Amino acid sequence: MGLYAFEQRRGQQGMALVEFTIALPLLLLLLLALGEFGRMLFQYNTLLQASRDAGRYIASQAWNSTLGQVDLSNATLVTQTKNVAVYGVPATTGAAVVSGLTTSMVGVTAVGTDHVQVTITYTFCPVIGGGGCAGSITGLFANSIALRIPLVATTVMRAL
Repeated sequence: MGLYAFEQRRGQQGMALVEFTIALPLLLLLLLALGEFGRMLFQYNTLLQASRDAGRYIASQAWNSTLGQVDLSNATLVTQTKNVAVYGVPATTGAAVVSGLTTSMVGVTAVGTDHVQVTITYTFCPVIGGGGCAGSITGLFANSIALRIPLVATTVMRAL
C-alpha cells in the first residue's frame, strides 16, 4: 500500500472564505440578539426585586389597627413607597435602579382589606435596532415590528 497525497482542487480554494462571509452577519445578529435578551432579563429581574422591596416597605407601614384594614390614604407613605421602588430608598436621592424608571411608572394599590400591591410598568428599549424606543424593524417585513417591550413586575404582600 502506498501513500497518496491529496491534492486540493483549484476551483474550491476560495469557497471557505465565501461561506464565512455569508454566515458572519447571521452569527453576529444572533449574538447581539442573545445579548439583548440577557439585558432584558436582567432589567426585569431588577424591576421585580424593586417591586418586592417597595411591597415590603408599604406592607410594614400601611396597616391601620383602628380600621382593621390597609389604609393608603397617606400620600406621603405612597410617595415614599414609589421612591423605594425607583431609587431603593424612601427619599428621592441617587440614580434609578433601572435607567429611565420614574415614580409615575409605579402603582400602589390595596388588594382586599389586608394586602397591598406594587406594580412597576416599564418599557424595555433594546440598544440594537432602529434607535432604541422610537425604532422599529421595517426593512425585512411588510409591517413594521416595534422594538418596545413592556415589562410588568407585580408584587402582592400581606400587611403586617
